Amino acid sequence: MVKQTDEQYLYGWQHPDELREYRIRNKSFLKKDKLTTIDEAVARGVKQSDYLVFGGMGSVRTPIIAVHEIIRQQVGDLTIAAKGNQYDWQMLVAAGLVTKAEIAFGFSDEVRGLSAPARKAAETGRLKVISEMTNAGFQWRFTAAMKGLSFYPTRSSLGTDTLHYSGSKTIIDPFTKEPVELLPACYPDVAIIHVHRADRYGNCQIDGNITEDIEIAHAAKFVIVTAEEIVDDAVIENDPHLTRIPFFTVDAVVEAPYGCHPNQLPGKYSFDEQHWQIWLDASLADETIAEYFATYVFGVKDHYEYLEKIGGLRMLRYLENIESKQAPFPKVAKRRR
Repeated sequence: MVKQTDEQYLYGWQHPDELREYRIRNKSFLKKDKLTTIDEAVARGVKQSDYLVFGGMGSVRTPIIAVHEIIRQQVGDLTIAAKGNQYDWQMLVAAGLVTKAEIAFGFSDEVRGLSAPARKAAETGRLKVISEMTNAGFQWRFTAAMKGLSFYPTRSSLGTDTLHYSGSKTIIDPFTKEPVELLPACYPDVAIIHVHRADRYGNCQIDGNITEDIEIAHAAKFVIVTAEEIVDDAVIENDPHLTRIPFFTVDAVVEAPYGCHPNQLPGKYSFDEQHWQIWLDASLADETIAEYFATYVFGVKDHYEYLEKIGGLRMLRYLENIESKQAPFPKVAKRRR
């Protein structure tokens, strides 16, 4: 990887005042009905060459329904903020739709091994890793954007090689007279976040770990929310302290039950390790990747037909029982290498 210089482009960065003007023009504090379908939301929000970030973390609470739709619509030349996510952006890489990635932790499928498509794409040059940073560093970049700042000060990467690949700059702290790292803010074009429940205006509640979804909702220009359940706004109003993402940051809301499958939604359903194995085996070669997409992405008319194809109600109830600790984890075949 080539070290970044002052002349190289800062991905995801813009002057905070430009984003302030963008929000004034395109965001509203008026409550508007934003319910739509996933195909319409992706068509409106995700454009060629966009900088895209997904909510959730690892393979937990990730909006796979949106990933499938991006593949169907073949929106390409994407730049991805791989801030600890797996499967979502890796499927887009496998589909040939990602050309650049900023990486905190993104080439592993955790205990399931390394991502074959992402690794192959990087090794062949189809995917360019444009910067590296820690997971914390990525969250601080979104924090800076949320606060309308151009940078976030930290000392976490000083003295490491990561500093040279992160887009950061080093200055002397005027108070301590010691070096401090300035991480550039990150303003994604699109953020796609899966939540437990939302109302039609875009107020969102998330059970459990929020990761940095609050920050990316405020940082991104266009925000798509996929929700397990659309609830009446009275439900939100009765417990306003549970609202993690406010309506005025959200541009489109999609009802998406089991929208994380085969990943986990904490408190609702567990990972589908059987389907994960199907994908892991398929991901080892271009031909089997194409077969997987033909079956589970292009071969279904919508998300509900996809759910039927992966096992329907029987499998979904099984995954719910695992999450509620009423059933053992399924046995899966050893991954072929």
